[in-house]
Amino acid sequence: MSDSAISAPRRRRVSAAGQAGIALVLAWVALAVFGPYLAPYRAGDVVNAGVFAPMSAAHPFGTDYLGRDMLSRILYGARYTVGVAMVATVLACMGGIALGILSAVRRGWTDSVLGRAADALISIPHLMFALVVVAAFGTSLPVLILMAAISYVPGSYRFARALALDINAMDFIEVARARGERSAYVVWAEILPNMIAPLLTDFGLRFVFVVLLLSGLSFLGLGIQPPNADWGALVRENITGIYEAAPAVLVPAVAIAVLTISVTLLIDGFSGRARAMVR
Repeated sequence: MSDSAISAPRRRRVSAAGQAGIALVLAWVALAVFGPYLAPYRAGDVVNAGVFAPMSAAHPFGTDYLGRDMLSRILYGARYTVGVAMVATVLACMGGIALGILSAVRRGWTDSVLGRAADALISIPHLMFALVVVAAFGTSLPVLILMAAISYVPGSYRFARALALDINAMDFIEVARARGERSAYVVWAEILPNMIAPLLTDFGLRFVFVVLLLSGLSFLGLGIQPPNADWGALVRENITGIYEAAPAVLVPAVAIAVLTISVTLLIDGFSGRARAMVR
């Protein structure tokens, strides 16, 4: 066996669970984008005289409390559940990462002010903060997105700051500064690339948290408002069907669970691959 073959690093494949997570997440994203075009009926159409109808060929997920097709409602709701949570998570992580790196690099009063502000926000329970914001500003989509983003900025900030502090203390950062590199170059070329893998893992976890927060608000009637609906709102609308084990209340709850589990599987697979690459 040649020396090059001996020294070549072995490629680590993504685990079966990670592959399943990737496939499921891509499927959910596709449903969020194309779901309304795949739905057999419009979301608000009453298509069956029977309420809480069982699963059938005409209605694979049954009907809801008004006789609307649940498959169509689920497909339309995916855009709100996945889309709104994705936008809010992107905003939360972008804000937290930017502030965390700024705090780690500048230190001094900048670190103190940002740290105290983050501590103040993170001490407020997310659901309580959401209820206050919704009571003050209403339940429009921009308000829900900004509320969820602001709720999770402090956690993202603390995580990014801890990573940036560790990297900023390493020797290659000192070498870059000794070469006379500017702070912007050090951040973009040295610090941020070494944070990507753990930041992506943190992004996945925060996405799950945002999905559960928004679904909880919708279940309380304070999230996405009729005639639109996300999966949490679908559970609330059809909660009276739980005594009949109606698909209308079970299917959206299962959809939320499968979405969170699939993202968790993706995170686990990616984290394992990232650790293998580091080794």
